[in-house]
Amino acid sequence: MSVAVYSAEQVADILGLHVRTVRGYVRDGRLPAVRLGKQYRITERDLQAFAGVITDEPASSPHAHVSTVVHIDNVDRPTMDRITTHVTAAAISDSSGPGQLDVHSTYDESACRLTVFVVGDPDSTTAVVGLIGALTRQDDK
Repeated sequence: MSVAVYSAEQVADILGLHVRTVRGYVRDGRLPAVRLGKQYRITERDLQAFAGVITDEPASSPHAHVSTVVHIDNVDRPTMDRITTHVTAAAISDSSGPGQLDVHSTYDESACRLTVFVVGDPDSTTAVVGLIGALTRQDDK
């Protein structure tokens, strides 16, 4: 992949400016450039940004992010360990996917209540909540 690079003289010709004006823009920091020896080199992308030319970069697509809190009541310590182990393993195995999945849990022993916080993309979050539902239904049987 090659990147188009222009000298200050070429940029002056393209923009219809004097070379000293272009060098002044570079020294002021308004036009990004790299100095090679005694000359400045300006990339095409920096030149387009400076000139205000709209680039043909695709707009980023909308990204959904889901935050979920799951409260599980009447949970003893072994059940809490089992649920958190499964949920953590699912979150770790999902880390190779497109979005980051964060899972945090807290356990209140006095109230026998497990709270699981799941944050991530909708599909991964749905899968983790479904797993929690399956694990809690398994305890009911």
